[in-house]
Amino acid sequence: MSTLFISDLHLDPSRPATARAFLSFLSNTANGADALYILGDFFEAWIGDDAGTAFSDTIITGLRTLSNSGTAIYLQHGNRDFLLGQRFCTEANCSLLPDPCVIDCYGRALLLMHGDSLCTDDTDYIELRKQLRAPQWQAQFLAQSIEQRQLIAQQLRAASSAANSNKSQDIMDVNGDAVAASFEQHGVDLLIHGHTHRPAIHEYPHHNGLRKRVVLGDWDDYAWSLCYHDDHSYQLEHWAIPQQAIAPQTITS
Repeated sequence: MSTLFISDLHLDPSRPATARAFLSFLSNTANGADALYILGDFFEAWIGDDAGTAFSDTIITGLRTLSNSGTAIYLQHGNRDFLLGQRFCTEANCSLLPDPCVIDCYGRALLLMHGDSLCTDDTDYIELRKQLRAPQWQAQFLAQSIEQRQLIAQQLRAASSAANSNKSQDIMDVNGDAVAASFEQHGVDLLIHGHTHRPAIHEYPHHNGLRKRVVLGDWDDYAWSLCYHDDHSYQLEHWAIPQQAIAPQTITS
């Protein structure tokens, strides 16, 4: 018995190799898993459930096929796809989770986050995040035409890229105090998130025992997945895209 965690696929028609790798992952690696959790930035951009395309329909079909086979699928919003809504989830037969969210995984509490809210040193981004997550802003955005939304999304991505080019890598990583506060607030010893594109397993000694933070990798040159087993062992795996036949390499805990 196992549960899988992935994030930061940034699916987009301009990246067909990643889409092919994901659909292969659904048909092979994820087939038979108890659950699949996608922790944000599933799509490179999502401007509303009413703006679907043939590309997104293919992804929805893949998700629905896996879900119908018995694997439960859960989604969290990322900073790129925070407008994924109930219509998408209904069509894909998956469930939308809040961020953050604590789940019970084979009797162990796990804290799941996209991870961007932990990057508190990047104060400009945190302020922008508040604006984009505000219900009023989202309602105003979704009330515009698809063409207008596409233009705004392009402008936001361009502005984000320009801003990030002038920021240090440390500022765009998680803040240690924010991580510690999340452990304390939710009373867990294992946190899983994405966003930073820095896959690793971090350890934090604590008076109540060792805490760990698993950072999922993005799906660019490699596909990354955390496989969590019912005996509470887990491996952070990666394999080349699109050569799916390559045996996964692991970081074992």
